[in-house]
Amino acid sequence: MPAVPELEAAIEVAQKDIEAGTSLWRDAFHRLAKNKLAMAGAVFLALLFLACFVLPFCGIQSYETTDMSLGPTLPSAKHWFGTDVLGRDLFSRVLFGGRISLSVGIAATVVSLIIGVLYGAISGYFGGKLDMVMMRIVDILYALPYTIFVILLMVLFNRSILLLFLVIGAVEWLNMARIVRGQVMALRKQEFIEAAVALGLRKRRIILRHMIPNTLGIVVVYATLTVPGIMLLEAFLSFLGFGVQPPMSSWGTLIDEGAKRMEEYPWLLLFPALFFSATLFSLNFLGDGLRDALDVRASKD
Repeated sequence: MPAVPELEAAIEVAQKDIEAGTSLWRDAFHRLAKNKLAMAGAVFLALLFLACFVLPFCGIQSYETTDMSLGPTLPSAKHWFGTDVLGRDLFSRVLFGGRISLSVGIAATVVSLIIGVLYGAISGYFGGKLDMVMMRIVDILYALPYTIFVILLMVLFNRSILLLFLVIGAVEWLNMARIVRGQVMALRKQEFIEAAVALGLRKRRIILRHMIPNTLGIVVVYATLTVPGIMLLEAFLSFLGFGVQPPMSSWGTLIDEGAKRMEEYPWLLLFPALFFSATLFSLNFLGDGLRDALDVRASKD
């Protein structure tokens, strides 16, 4: 037998040769960190969130403060983005508008994910006639012009921010329901699900604790791609006058105001349009990066 010190040395060498295991999420983060566009988008979004949700509380001029004697002025040291026709500081209005647009996009996405994930998971797990009925309901809702449906709801009820969150989220869950349904139908035949069924776990526990957590990868990716779509819809509604109401503003309302006066005062359109476009690009870059990072097949390359 080898001496004890020699045995310990052999064990230590063997342990060094064994590759340390990594979790799926940690491995995905390492792949995401290598994607320069995705990381650039993530950094921009982080800075944008700080600017929109923190800077307005740091003593900058209020977005509501008007100065009719000042009127529309070019960007200067005092007003970085200039002022609008009412003499309001455009920089603070862009930041506040970003807070509204981002809040609508994120809140409506959360509403759509809650509805879509639960609906798709139930439909995919139970299958059969229940799945057929639930998917036919989705097909019927797909046939409805949901943009007109949102406009009608905003006209019939009070045009509040909370209603805007709920209404947009309530019509954006259809794609997520179909995606989650497909994922759950594929997971339903996996060994760990069959083991959970054999152990006698309740169906609700299997769906909430085993099915839905294993669809989080595709859910996270789709969420990052849903936010810009909802922000575009909010901007479109605000452009038509059915979104955020004065004196509040979103990027959509600022773009609408700037478009009406872009020949005389082009900066009123330039700055909100730049922020809006950069945010949409960043969200799409981050979504594409997350899709590649969470792709299991990519981890084998």
